[in-house]
Amino acid sequence: MFSRFIANFKAEDVTTQDTDVVVIGTGIAGMYTALKISEYANVVILCKKGLTESNTNRAQGGIAAAIAEGDSPDLHREDTMMAGAGLNDLTAVEVLANEGPDLVNDLIRLGTQFDTEHDAEGEHLALTREGAHSRRRILHANGDATGAEIVRALAVQVRKNPRITVIEDAFAIDLITSEHGSCKGVLYEKGKRLHYIRSQATVLATGGAGNMYRYTSNPDVTTADGFAMAYRAGARLQDLEFIQFHPTTLNYPGAPRFLISEAVRGEGAVLRNIAGERFMPAYHELAELAPRDIVARAIVSEIEKTKATFIYLDITHQPEELIKSRFPTIYEFCLQYGLDLTTDWIPVAPAAHYVMGGVKTDLYGETNVRRLFACGEVSCTGVHGANRLASNSLSEAIVFGKRIAERIEAFLQTETGDFIPLPKTEHVMKSPIDKIDNRRLHLQKVMVRHVGVKRTRDSLERALSELGKYVPMLSHTYSRKSDWEFINLLTSALLTTQAALLREESRGGHYRNDFPKAKDSWLKHTIFQKDVGVIEERC
Repeated sequence: MFSRFIANFKAEDVTTQDTDVVVIGTGIAGMYTALKISEYANVVILCKKGLTESNTNRAQGGIAAAIAEGDSPDLHREDTMMAGAGLNDLTAVEVLANEGPDLVNDLIRLGTQFDTEHDAEGEHLALTREGAHSRRRILHANGDATGAEIVRALAVQVRKNPRITVIEDAFAIDLITSEHGSCKGVLYEKGKRLHYIRSQATVLATGGAGNMYRYTSNPDVTTADGFAMAYRAGARLQDLEFIQFHPTTLNYPGAPRFLISEAVRGEGAVLRNIAGERFMPAYHELAELAPRDIVARAIVSEIEKTKATFIYLDITHQPEELIKSRFPTIYEFCLQYGLDLTTDWIPVAPAAHYVMGGVKTDLYGETNVRRLFACGEVSCTGVHGANRLASNSLSEAIVFGKRIAERIEAFLQTETGDFIPLPKTEHVMKSPIDKIDNRRLHLQKVMVRHVGVKRTRDSLERALSELGKYVPMLSHTYSRKSDWEFINLLTSALLTTQAALLREESRGGHYRNDFPKAKDSWLKHTIFQKDVGVIEERC
């Protein structure tokens, strides 16, 4: 069903270049990993758009690290395990909690300016609390623009680094592997020309798959490219059924689904239904600070009860000065649409935000495909389990990015692989659909309606049926970016839906109305591998 390659090409028409390591993607995962690798090797970073266009750039809340007095890596580990609902890899979580604090300081060394505050003891880093955290351990920058500040600082370092080459507006199409299955580089398009970067190691840092859904907090570039590329190359994909829907994205006529950070609730905001009633205390003892999956489902339940399309986020009881200084980006964005965070209740609803699963890796970011690594949201390190703890994503990226750099350095010192040419086979099959249509929008609507916050066997089977009409496209190759993106989204959507159908329980970001309880028999991972099928792995 799945073609090995999705691009029309003749090997002799493709330009070839060589490097030590190629990093596909930017954001905190791509740039931080590249900087660490550049300490001993030459790196090429492929950017789908610009260097700073990524999910990281939109991250508002912050980055989690146990650096405060009264906090500890053990407490951070416990909170992460609790949120992950039994599917976390304990060792991976311990790595995150123990190594994160030092690497946050490394971000500061690289120029990131986190917010500070003063008290009787002097100046220190400002920390906030988010859902399911037992302590205030979230560092933030410029109030609610943490990701943008990290991206700014890392981009400065990347651009002035002589060992890093940045190629922008480059669409990574497919990974190239040897006959023995080792990754040898990547085929990409830039300026309507195809290029092949041959490398000793390849790092996927392509972000998530939010654009499988009609409503998402993600930028347009997150079209599941890394998931699909890795799958076609034989990599294992794990836990794709666990999609995190952020509870609070702006839901207002004419406005995009702009993220309203969980940190707003961390600073005291409450959720109200269309009748103005606060409802979260009835759903969980932590109320608005319950894990994201619980808050998202509660919101959907209230929307269904009241036959509304949104609920309200209310922080109007907090001082105006606090709101404006702590959340300047959110305040200014809402104000563009006539909504004043200091006086108005803000209409919000859940939207696709983060994929807990992804390309399965070990504790050093390496996949089952030799010389292929994955970092950030595209990876599945085992840290997040069934539900990501807020602000752990940025921490995960730097912790495992550093580990990837260490692993690549070790094997480059002991062995180097031969560069290989592109496969000689000509991939010039005709596309079955030559005209632009609404297939992407249709896919997104199918996923919202049938593979959303709440799922059932009937809804999931209906999704597979509706997506099924596009399945013949998977065996063809294409020459347009829009087609490549659609094939990647379709691949991820099919695997996500199949994984959700297989898991007959409710856990974390996966909720089945027909199986509303978690089951011990499902303390296992669902893994997909091309030409192998479904693999189950006990926790």
